[in-house]
Amino acid sequence: MLTDISLGQYYPGNSFIHKLDPRTKILSSLAYIIAVFLAAESTSYAAVIGFLFVVIAFSRLPFILVLKSIKPLWIIILLTLWIHVFTGQGEVLWSWKYLIITKEGLAMGIKMSLRLILLLMISSILTFTTSPIVLTDGIEAILKPFKKIGVPAHELAMMMTIALRFIPTLLEETDRIMKAQSARGADFASGNIVRRAKNMLPILVPLFISAFRRADEFSSGDGSALLSWRRRQNKDA
Repeated sequence: MLTDISLGQYYPGNSFIHKLDPRTKILSSLAYIIAVFLAAESTSYAAVIGFLFVVIAFSRLPFILVLKSIKPLWIIILLTLWIHVFTGQGEVLWSWKYLIITKEGLAMGIKMSLRLILLLMISSILTFTTSPIVLTDGIEAILKPFKKIGVPAHELAMMMTIALRFIPTLLEETDRIMKAQSARGADFASGNIVRRAKNMLPILVPLFISAFRRADEFSSGDGSALLSWRRRQNKDA
């Protein structure tokens, strides 16, 4: 179900990674992302993968939980692999009519797909080990020096954190709407991909209405909804 998607959720714990300063975790995650994009050789990929496993071990997160963070974008990962495999130039490994797989294209497809997986996993570890309110404070602290040039650090930090935390909220809302539609006879499991896409259309209208309603509550003039949200996050932290 959609509620099984773990992206944006916080996993309470008392590990070394959980206790780290949020600024350290955010900047370390950014440095890791840069390292992933700079990796070119197999030894470089082995190093970043090994570092990721060390972080998972120190965070004491269930490995299956971290793997679940890949679930929302598995189609994009496969599409990335497919595009590079069949459009790469170089030594031909297999061909059939207009389809050609090259050695270089296969290698590039694997590298690009692996990059996406690593980026998703390290981002999920950050959110798993950092409560929303602490993450907000960390982002605000990093952006604070830019206040001198007019950057709204607090507003940007709150905006990014709310957007991240709304991922599981919207997924739960989508799952609830799908269950309600299924109870009325809607079928989301059978048929080809075109028919499934058409069956998803009745979900979009109530989902957009719910999303806009929540956004309107947060943007209300008295700020009561935002204050209530921050109190809930403080309690969870």
